Amino acid sequence: MRTTRVWGRVAALAASALLAFPGVAAADEGKDGEAPSEAGTSFRTATAIRPDQDASAEASTGDYLYWAFPVDAGQRATVHATVKLPEAAARHAASTWQVDVYDGLRRRQACRLGTPRRTAAQDAGAVSLSCTLRTVRAWSEQWANDPLPGTYYLRLTVTGLKADDLGLPVRAEVRVTTTDAGGAQAVDGALAEPLVPGAGSDRRTPAAATEPEDGWASGRWSSRWLWTAGGGVLAALAGVGGYALTRGSGRPARVPQGL
Repeated sequence: MRTTRVWGRVAALAASALLAFPGVAAADEGKDGEAPSEAGTSFRTATAIRPDQDASAEASTGDYLYWAFPVDAGQRATVHATVKLPEAAARHAASTWQVDVYDGLRRRQACRLGTPRRTAAQDAGAVSLSCTLRTVRAWSEQWANDPLPGTYYLRLTVTGLKADDLGLPVRAEVRVTTTDAGGAQAVDGALAEPLVPGAGSDRRTPAAATEPEDGWASGRWSSRWLWTAGGGVLAALAGVGGYALTRGSGRPARVPQGL
């Protein structure tokens, strides 16, 4: 009975430890505020948006549209873009649209998932694009092209279009979502400052006006620490349980006299 009670306590504590340290957290909800209704035309004039915030812009085919958003260490960002196209009667051919994402060093980042480039037929009413980036690292070697914490830039443009269709009005709608990749993707080390425009100086562009809701973490904390602590607790409980099973009653068995 004593052994059964010990193992019951071990199982309960182990379950509590595992449930206390989730590996993936839900994306933060966007703050209250009006959705941006314009886009920049370059990196320097990119319109700042927050994760989970809808943004839109009225533009003309052929324009380059830029938005900027923050991504912190341990997060995986996905950009979504939808272009409402002009009426089919006003167009002369199909058009190809593309989203590109650049980090704080203005290095183009590859998409892990999604459709960053798509061709819309002449009679299509809209075209949707998406791009899921790699998990942002707290730091990286100089030779690597790893995504780092800081401001990221979303650029939307048409890449294949007949000259007769240039200048037609379009409406672009974008949204950025982020998820926590969990402690499995965490690395030791951190940047001195996130890569935002004008970091370390008083000259900052509008793109530097936004940051994560809870501030920049830059790798100082991750759920990997929680899993490490949970593993230590489970190891200690396993040791206690093993000892309780093997120590016996504590008294040597009596040998009947006369044998």
